[in-house]
Amino acid sequence: MESLVVLIPALPLAGFILTGLFGRRLDKEAHWLAVGVVVVSWLISMVVVVAALSGRLGDAGLSIKLWEWIPAGKAFHVDVGFTVDNLTAVLLIVVTTIGMLVHVYSIGYMAHDPGYWRFFAYLNLFMFSMLVLVLASSFLVVFVAWELVGLSSYLLIGFWYGRRSAALAAKKAFIVNRVGDVGFALGIMAIFVNTGTFEIRESIEKLTAAGAVLTVPLPVIALLVFAGAMGKSAQFPLHVWLPDAMEGPTPVSALIHAATMVNAGVYLVARTNLLFAHAPDAMVVVAAIGIFTAILAASIALTQTDIKRVLAYSTLSQLGYMFAALGVGAWAAAIFHLMSHGFFKGLLFLDSGSVIHAVDGEQDMRLMGGLSRKIPITYGTMLIGSVAISGIPPLAGFFSKDEILASAFKNGFLWVWLVGFIVAGLTAFYMFRLMGLTFWGPSRVDRQVEPHIHESPPVMTGPLIVLAIPSVFLGLLIGFPPESGLIHQWLEPVFTDGLEVLHRPEAAFNVFGIDGALVLSSVLIAAVGIAVAWRLFGVELPRLSREPDPERVRALTARAPFLYRASLNKWWFDDLYDLLFIRVGGRVAAFLWWFDRVIVDGTVNQIGIETQRAGRLLRQVQTGRVQNYALGIALGLLVMAGSYLVITAR
Repeated sequence: MESLVVLIPALPLAGFILTGLFGRRLDKEAHWLAVGVVVVSWLISMVVVVAALSGRLGDAGLSIKLWEWIPAGKAFHVDVGFTVDNLTAVLLIVVTTIGMLVHVYSIGYMAHDPGYWRFFAYLNLFMFSMLVLVLASSFLVVFVAWELVGLSSYLLIGFWYGRRSAALAAKKAFIVNRVGDVGFALGIMAIFVNTGTFEIRESIEKLTAAGAVLTVPLPVIALLVFAGAMGKSAQFPLHVWLPDAMEGPTPVSALIHAATMVNAGVYLVARTNLLFAHAPDAMVVVAAIGIFTAILAASIALTQTDIKRVLAYSTLSQLGYMFAALGVGAWAAAIFHLMSHGFFKGLLFLDSGSVIHAVDGEQDMRLMGGLSRKIPITYGTMLIGSVAISGIPPLAGFFSKDEILASAFKNGFLWVWLVGFIVAGLTAFYMFRLMGLTFWGPSRVDRQVEPHIHESPPVMTGPLIVLAIPSVFLGLLIGFPPESGLIHQWLEPVFTDGLEVLHRPEAAFNVFGIDGALVLSSVLIAAVGIAVAWRLFGVELPRLSREPDPERVRALTARAPFLYRASLNKWWFDDLYDLLFIRVGGRVAAFLWWFDRVIVDGTVNQIGIETQRAGRLLRQVQTGRVQNYALGIALGLLVMAGSYLVITAR
């Protein structure tokens, strides 16, 4: 079993190295190698997952020590090792399954791209990085994989680096993530200083042990760890990089949003749940930031016109749900939503890529419409994804999202429930606005493009159909009955200790009590959102216009012009950051550069210049002639004698 676990990340790494070395020769055949290693990695991971979830690895899971990375005597050493428990198993399902389908989809989507082999090499690197992050047993190894995930995203977001917007988006993602990573690094150092180890399980046990004397308070350590999660999972105020990441190819968007990067932060907080359980104030911060991000992103998604950006903001909003769940102690619900969201969000992004492929690269929904009959597979699967994310039963999103809201309500976080309830309605509205603008009503597609609209090839539609299956049935399979389904049985060994600290044992679901009322209200608000979207965007759209909103929509936005402009302009956060960190920061940097060049370097250089001048003057005295030196000695003696006589005469 240990050898199989090692092969799971090793195969994508081998694919990255081999595709990078020989990809130029393989060219359009590079996918055979890159996709092949990921398929085998997926098969092996399923074997490991079955072993873990069936209990054959025990409650503590399997620990593997690969080698001693940094030996420094008994006081300090760092091992490279993997841990496989039920939480790892759930993440392996998401990462390898969606990652494999994205690889297959990319064969068709990137078929005509000149960087075909390079794209697959980067995808393999991304998979390797995320798999190591999920498997790592040490904070230090997690951090290395954490940074590799950031590097991989930088390479893929900026894959079309010839476009200035893509290059800027890649740099933005890289730099914004570094802000959170500084906090994470400080948190890891604080953990090591207080425990003397980087091992995740051992260090958290020592931190939370009764009577532990800490130099850094637990809430501070927890918030530093959370800072790293905020960056990777794009939580406010580090949320601005994720929508711009849409500049990368659509398969990259699917991989980032559904399987890899943004899930890393949720996984990190869930993995360190015992640490957060002993820092309840930090958990409140996590819940507050999560639910604020959820409603902020949902409000922005309402008015976006780029199909991928709508989905990007929906990802931000759904991640906010997950962090809200982590903050209220509903850790199993958070991971359940991570899993279900991964499948239907991967489906939605790949569907958007199929739409873009059909309309010759157009991403503006105002220039779409009427596509439902022309690309029926894409339409049908995207409708499934939209219903799932809206939380309509019995699809997957209904079970996971409603469990988060119910947990918030029953755990006393009524403000989290209320905001989450509003977000549920907004989510249903903006997703069916997307469906209306893209698929319903008359066509607004360019007349030169319209005759050539066609369904994507099977290599692209196949992954859509596969992802649609868990989007429909996952909740019924592992989330029913609510709060006691398979997902809870799987994750119980991971979260039991933390739940005992919080004194929040999971209560049985009562359909005729408050639980049933909460479910009904959530479904009703989602249904209202869908109905309003259908009423506003399902009919009466003009044929060709960049302003497809019917008159009643324009009248509605005219009643709240500030809110409409705020949503359209993303609440001006990008402008604010540009002012504070780009313009003001740029001027500060320019002043510091001038100060360093003129004052610091000028002072140092001037000392050197004056020393050289003094040296040149003294060099003139050194003629190399003995008679000149004798004359100098004589003159010196005369001066000394004269000075002596003058002084003694007084």
